[in-house]
Amino acid sequence: MIRPGNPVPDVSDPQKQSERSPHGQPRPDAEDAPRQPSAAERARTLVEGNSSPALVIPGLTPAPATPLVPLRHSVGPTGDIFLLFPRDSPAVRAVRAAAGDEAAAVLEITDVAPVAVRHRIRGRARVAGWLTAVPGASFETGAELLRLEVGEITLDDLWGADLVDPDEFADAAADPLALHETDILQHLAAAHADEVAALCTLVSGAGRCTTGAVPVALDRFGLRVRFHAEDGAFDARFDFRAPVRGLQDAQQAMRELFAAARED
Repeated sequence: MIRPGNPVPDVSDPQKQSERSPHGQPRPDAEDAPRQPSAAERARTLVEGNSSPALVIPGLTPAPATPLVPLRHSVGPTGDIFLLFPRDSPAVRAVRAAAGDEAAAVLEITDVAPVAVRHRIRGRARVAGWLTAVPGASFETGAELLRLEVGEITLDDLWGADLVDPDEFADAAADPLALHETDILQHLAAAHADEVAALCTLVSGAGRCTTGAVPVALDRFGLRVRFHAEDGAFDARFDFRAPVRGLQDAQQAMRELFAAARED
């Protein structure tokens, strides 16, 4: 991400500047913010789509030498998070040591842009709750299923910092483009770099966009691009004409954006 403390111009008005998070993430002014997923949707997308969440169990001794990364994870219909760990994992031992009681735990998730760009961390989420074993669950030999009952979710991402209600998290759905985002962004960066850079013509003060552009985030409402100029870098958000429902819709929406840039 762009370094903390360096203001990012709000592209709807070149005279305004957006606030940024401790990670240096660009954030739109609330009154000028484009359409966006809700905080619960963003958190659900992060939890379901992240390939390497890490579980932290406060007071665990001895402290694990490596992060506690589950073999698999998923979100249940009531919002509980299910984590599959090796049977000899410190996480499983901690639950057993609780002797049927709940063990406090935090699932930490880091969202990293799937394209080559400086400051690639797009956001972080922390899901705090209570960890228990799932009795009778049958999985591959040597693994045990644990349930994290969600108590509190904090989110700090490209859109801002939010506290997510567990009930809203349970009711939310992951973004329909989450499964395709990595492939689409990498394809845009590799095969359509000139067209992505041309989107700068749609931005107020487009003369600043002189040294390149990288697509850094995608959801059903639009595309976020990081532009590089001689005086620094800034992010611009491009709304789709309508929210997309899947891969084909997203491909059509991108063609419309590129066409608008050519016509501008």
